[in-house]
Amino acid sequence: MISRQTETIVRQKLLQTPAVVLLGPRQVGKTTLAKQIAANWPGGAVYLDLERPADRLRLQDADAYLRAQRGKLVIMDEIHRAPDVFEVLRGIIDDNRQEGLRSGQFLLLGSAALDLMRQSSETLAGRVAYLDIAPLNILEAAPAGIKDADLWVRGGFPDSLLATDDTQSLDWRRDFIRSYLERDVAMFAPRLPAETIGRLWTMIAHQQGSVLNQARIASALGVANPTIDRYIDLLVDLQLVRRLRPWGGNIGKRLVKSPKVYVRDSGILHGLLELETLNDLLGHPVCGLSFEGHCIENLIQAAGSRRIPYFYRTQAGAEIDLLLEKGGSPEIAIEIKRSTAPSPERGFALACDDLKIEQRYVVYPGTERIPLRHGAQAIGMQELATWLQQ
Repeated sequence: MISRQTETIVRQKLLQTPAVVLLGPRQVGKTTLAKQIAANWPGGAVYLDLERPADRLRLQDADAYLRAQRGKLVIMDEIHRAPDVFEVLRGIIDDNRQEGLRSGQFLLLGSAALDLMRQSSETLAGRVAYLDIAPLNILEAAPAGIKDADLWVRGGFPDSLLATDDTQSLDWRRDFIRSYLERDVAMFAPRLPAETIGRLWTMIAHQQGSVLNQARIASALGVANPTIDRYIDLLVDLQLVRRLRPWGGNIGKRLVKSPKVYVRDSGILHGLLELETLNDLLGHPVCGLSFEGHCIENLIQAAGSRRIPYFYRTQAGAEIDLLLEKGGSPEIAIEIKRSTAPSPERGFALACDDLKIEQRYVVYPGTERIPLRHGAQAIGMQELATWLQQ
């Protein structure tokens, strides 16, 4: 079994707060992680899957049932199916606090839904911590002997990554995409047309890493421009798409102000484009931008919440693929090249000079660290991710 870095963080948060909300896409490993925590939790644990009628029945009198579990960790999976329970949790948590029990009471699992975030934050303010769980990253896959090429092609969803062969992996991703469109869109956004969301998702895949042109997409889909915002908001909220914001400080340059959009998991990207093998990917026009998105997603995960990710681009052509800001100041500039002989572009050097960034890296598929021109270094993604996590 592959060890998840999130497990340690969840355990720490449970020792500090009464409730933890763990958000992530379906099939990303939330339930597996929760059951691992439950297996040796002091005082025992209770697991409720709220998609099962029998478990939902237990919460008909939620207050009485949950109070009877005092001293145990109560795990509630698919918590968005029981939104009324948040009011009950607030009363139980407050009563337990008065009796000295201040941590490790509830672990709530759900897909990243705006309604869920709003309900829990309004009701459990000051009583809950939020954590995201993403697909497997390079720092989790590499110790398990999984090659980065496999992680890139198949993505980080465990059932896709660990499938017997590429065909089974792609079949799983096709089913995943279909189930999201048929089930989750209808659940979280019943007024939005699933077919149009699916077309948008595929369009984003074809334009992976491009600056968002809402007017062009709206015209292609036959919808109003503001509607595209709502559709993309849903995909971002479900952690399926990343909207990478442009850095917008005042440095006297004309900056690009529209975000870039990426399908977050490279395997889902390839599933949307029907790319089954590494050879299929290497022969497709999306190859370079797929590698860019794969690296960006892994490096953002490694950087954690201490650094805020952006991209940087001026109208004159200066550009940084991934800019990490810390404490309000640009700290690290990263360019991504799928080449065994990488060389930074002049626009990258100009952008770094604009922002006075000394830490300049060019991520490439190799493992050797190589000094480059313009004060940059070539570095492998795993090495840079390891350093960012420290």
